[in-house]
Amino acid sequence: PYVPRRYTVLGTDGFGRSDTRENLRQFFEVDRHYVTVAALKALADEGQLDKARVAEAIAKYGLDPSKPNPMTV
Repeated sequence: PYVPRRYTVLGTDGFGRSDTRENLRQFFEVDRHYVTVAALKALADEGQLDKARVAEAIAKYGLDPSKPNPMTV
């Protein structure tokens, strides 16, 4: 189906990579903190939110922007 607007996809297909679903979601960057940051970034990209809010959320949740992409690990 066609989606007439920009959208952000979140998800993972890697169960078995980690011992728990919580660890799996954190590893693949799809836990609640990463989802929040992705949503904020999408809003900032659309001009609906100041980009500084994205940086604030990254700091608040202790996320490492220089962490290797989980798809390359």
